[in-house]
Amino acid sequence: MESLHIITPVKDSIEFTLETIKAILDSEIKVPYTYTVYNDFSTPENTKILEENAKQLGFRLVNLSDLTDHPSPNYLLVLQMAQKEAIEAKAGLLIVESDVVVKKNTLQGLFDGAVARPDCAIAAAVTTDEAGVINYPYLHAKGNENKIYAEKKHCSFCCSLLTLDFLRKFDFHQLDASKNWYDVTISHEALKKGFQNYLFTVLPVWHRPHGSRPWKQLKYKNPLKYYWLKFTKGLDKI
Repeated sequence: MESLHIITPVKDSIEFTLETIKAILDSEIKVPYTYTVYNDFSTPENTKILEENAKQLGFRLVNLSDLTDHPSPNYLLVLQMAQKEAIEAKAGLLIVESDVVVKKNTLQGLFDGAVARPDCAIAAAVTTDEAGVINYPYLHAKGNENKIYAEKKHCSFCCSLLTLDFLRKFDFHQLDASKNWYDVTISHEALKKGFQNYLFTVLPVWHRPHGSRPWKQLKYKNPLKYYWLKFTKGLDKI
């Protein structure tokens, strides 16, 4: 693993997204890297904002509407394209979702931590609220602050590095296209193939749960409507 291929999948939530992008670009990264934002059918207004910021800030923007007619979410397509590019570049694939704000040392820290652990498939940063308290989806990590340890539960893709060795061992074209999200499946596949997934509570990132998918806020505000959408529209399959 010689470099990083950093990606952020995006659909609207433009203010959160721009914070995510700027924090990544402001990171202290010592290894070569590329940064790609995958725009998954944001509104025309938000797409224009992303295009303007791509020119100003210097990140690569891929508008998925140019590549597919499949409605959002297109997480599988993003993972498959990003895996191919990462392998070709001998890079690790580092996913930072658009409701996460990294610290200056987060991305390099995950790279260094993964390289130091030859059996690592996924190196994940723990998520916290703005006050630094561990939050969803890593509530089970409370009490394990300031550690690095093998995680038997799945690792979320809020801020996670998938190592080159693992990318070469598991083809994302094998994933179930009927699902929407793949962190659980990929985490389990890594363990099946003899790897370990590591949670880095020494590298906390600020996470605003479901900020990248506002409709999921209904789970807390209007659970009946959330589960109606989940089961009648087939949303949020993992």
